[in-house]
Amino acid sequence: MDIKKKIDKLRRLVAYHAERYYVFDSPEISDFEYDRLYSELQRLEAEHPEYADPLSPTQRVGGAPLDKFEKVVHTTRMDSLSDVFSYEDLKEFVRKITAEHPEVAWSVEPKIDGLSVSLIYEEGRLVTGATRGDGFVGEDVTQNIKTIYSVPLRLPEPLTLTVRGEVFMPRSVFEKLNTEREAAGHPLFANPRNAAAGSMRQLDPKITASRRLDIFVFNLQSGSIYADGHVPDSHTEILGRLGELGFRVLDNRARVTGPDAIIPHVEYLGSLRGQLPYDIDGAVVKIDSLDLRGRLGEGTNTPRWAVAYKYPPEQKETKLLDITVAVGRTGAITPAAILEPVRLAGTTVSRATLHNLDYIRARGIKIGDTVVVQKAGDIIPEVVASRPDKRDGSEREFSMPEHCPSCGELVFYDPAEAAAARCTNSACSAQLSRAIEHFASKNAMNIEGLGPQIVELLLRHRLIQNAADLYSLRPEQLANIERMGERSAKKLVEAIERSKSAGLERLIYALGIRNIGEVAAASLAARFGTLKACMKATYEELLTIEDFGEVTAQSVLNYFSHPQNIELCQRLIDAGLVAEATQRPKDDRLAGLTFVLTGTLPTMTREEAEAKIKARGGRCAGSVSRKTSYVVAGEAAGSKLTKARELGVPVIDEAELLKMLSQ
Repeated sequence: MDIKKKIDKLRRLVAYHAERYYVFDSPEISDFEYDRLYSELQRLEAEHPEYADPLSPTQRVGGAPLDKFEKVVHTTRMDSLSDVFSYEDLKEFVRKITAEHPEVAWSVEPKIDGLSVSLIYEEGRLVTGATRGDGFVGEDVTQNIKTIYSVPLRLPEPLTLTVRGEVFMPRSVFEKLNTEREAAGHPLFANPRNAAAGSMRQLDPKITASRRLDIFVFNLQSGSIYADGHVPDSHTEILGRLGELGFRVLDNRARVTGPDAIIPHVEYLGSLRGQLPYDIDGAVVKIDSLDLRGRLGEGTNTPRWAVAYKYPPEQKETKLLDITVAVGRTGAITPAAILEPVRLAGTTVSRATLHNLDYIRARGIKIGDTVVVQKAGDIIPEVVASRPDKRDGSEREFSMPEHCPSCGELVFYDPAEAAAARCTNSACSAQLSRAIEHFASKNAMNIEGLGPQIVELLLRHRLIQNAADLYSLRPEQLANIERMGERSAKKLVEAIERSKSAGLERLIYALGIRNIGEVAAASLAARFGTLKACMKATYEELLTIEDFGEVTAQSVLNYFSHPQNIELCQRLIDAGLVAEATQRPKDDRLAGLTFVLTGTLPTMTREEAEAKIKARGGRCAGSVSRKTSYVVAGEAAGSKLTKARELGVPVIDEAELLKMLSQ
């Protein structure tokens, strides 16, 4: 056999066995035998570069790191679905359609909690993979798509088509990834969906490959799935044919023919949430007939022939083993639940927030109770109830400590905040550590590499006592402490130096003034222009700022009334930090409007979008309220999008935001 034929045969064999393993979960050979075939193919390709093929199974991670993602204009709009949150609303959606089309059949499918992408094939060869973006324009992530082994690089027939799928991270991979990140001192991913979205947007495909992403393909966007020109008449036929072509299609879907059969299958899918190896956050109900879909058509942003039922937050019962308290950067002492580990919304939970003493008392929570836990916004674990009926008499009441667990000072209970306990010792080590962590955080001074463990080391070695001390650190001071070396020390000092140009808004936010978030910090910077002017602001002047009330104004006044805070600010100014507003609004076309950004935008980072909004007089907030003017939603938008819909706040995409910015 000549060498080219041998290489081609090996490529087909490796591709076949990869498909059996990754798509059909039915391997025919051992991992050892597969690795042997793969290595042999790699060797032959290296010896004969004249037979290179970008679609070879060995080239799934063959691309060099990118500088940026290019834009991709979708030839078929990638719509999102309308959401419903109750069976009554789901029944109403079905009733409206069955009133005119009583014989309609439905496809009921799990809604994978991941990242939507399109895959474009020409003559059977994968040519482009793109994120959904705003539905009209996405990002070219072809190199990263190729790292997903369940994506066929070559179809068994020379077909030209575009399919849509949902990229996700299996739970087992997510847990392993977070374990590795925790050991390395890196921030943890909140959930598998966020981890998948972040992995798909890595500029280096080797990083994406290490994340072991997977995909389910659930729709044909355009093109033909049959070489003979046959046109399918149903969604069910399409999914069956896509499976034959080597795509991994949705499990546990059902085709039902009556409205009474829809909700039982939705409930069945909901019962599987804790058992599936991947996360689902709802069930999609679609009309199966392609002809009827075409007649019903599309709405402004969503199809009229499908809807997504969103499951309520998953709740589990577990044992409350203990209640501990932690001291925050403002001195607030907050109770936290230590739980018997329980699987919840895609992660293993062993700690949860209890907010404050009033929260504990209102729910009758005792140490030793069986409690109900859920994830607020599918991210933050919280205890929502206790189960007194399951007590055995060994449970005990919890009391807040009289002394700070960090420094031993007496705890102060603020009469203005009945539930709040605080340590008022400004030299408290726990407060100091949290304050510096906040100062260095991404949305504040953004000092890369200065995480909680490094902050603790710097404090323990007495190299810093406050944030201003960071700016006198030298590489030689850091090189010999644990977890550091010459290179790490040099990079950290360079990151600290770069942070000097972060700007006045970030500096004010980084100070950690009580009740002053990013939006209030921006308002202070815009009103007074310099840090020194903020330090001298009067109560009456502060009250003139839009959305500043008595509590916010008093918080600023209190902060700048303490000599140690004034000294800190002066030292930061003397260290060369930018303490004057360098950017004023270019115009006021968005004046009076408040925006909340959520999810991944197709062409801008959130920081870039916020800068554009602020440059035109708009405001950006971190949470959704009735005062929010617009929510800008991108890919993998989460609880903020849900909240916006509950409150009736207008939701726009990046394209609509760009129109507002340019009008």
